[in-house]
Amino acid sequence: MRGLNNKVAVVAGGGGGIGAATAIRLAEEGATVVVGDLDGGAAQAIATRIQENGGRAISVQFDMSDDASVGSLVKVAIDTYGGLDLMHANAADFSQIYLDTDVLTVPLEIFDRTLAVNLRGYVLCTRHALPELLKRRGAIVYTTSAAAYIGEPERVSYGVSKSGINALMRHVASRWGKEGIRANAVAPGLVLTEKTRDTIPDEFKAYAINLTRSTRLGEPADIAAMVTFLFSDDGAWINGQVISVDGGATLR
Repeated sequence: MRGLNNKVAVVAGGGGGIGAATAIRLAEEGATVVVGDLDGGAAQAIATRIQENGGRAISVQFDMSDDASVGSLVKVAIDTYGGLDLMHANAADFSQIYLDTDVLTVPLEIFDRTLAVNLRGYVLCTRHALPELLKRRGAIVYTTSAAAYIGEPERVSYGVSKSGINALMRHVASRWGKEGIRANAVAPGLVLTEKTRDTIPDEFKAYAINLTRSTRLGEPADIAAMVTFLFSDDGAWINGQVISVDGGATLR
């Protein structure tokens, strides 16, 4: 894709799954990547993989829910590479998602933790990255979900957080689009990551495929390709949009 060579990108939540695939794809397209993750070892493994393939990358251990930690992630990119062009806000806390029930029964600590990472963390990424992105007319891409708009009988905290991300993205595009900032969001369908491939029952995989207009479920590389496109010059006239990459599970 055009326009990514020597761009500096931060992937917040790049230690595995979609974030890791995005970090690798951006490096393949010539970008310099700062891989951030709560799991510092996982982030280092992805950065090392990029380096071994001839790319430029470093890793940073950080906490998406902590303001100072997110600030440090962005600062490392600036101090190491002189600036920032691209921010992929991707981190999420799935550790207690099975306790995320409905609005009457969800424990408030689950609701608060989900929003602290999945929404407040995205606000923090925006607040710290945006001043630097403005200097270079950069771009930000958020990972959202169809849960923001399809309506689910459970996972109320998750759905609320993802709806908030979409509103945040549209705010950024509306407020700073005329100053050269592009903000978009990618809404993945069911993606088989290294953590979910062997844990999701086959019958559920078959059910999920049946809900799509496709012959398979998603791979992290499918989402990475769209994120990379939105960052590239080829996506230069796309702004303020939620792009579904879900095999046709949703039609909008």
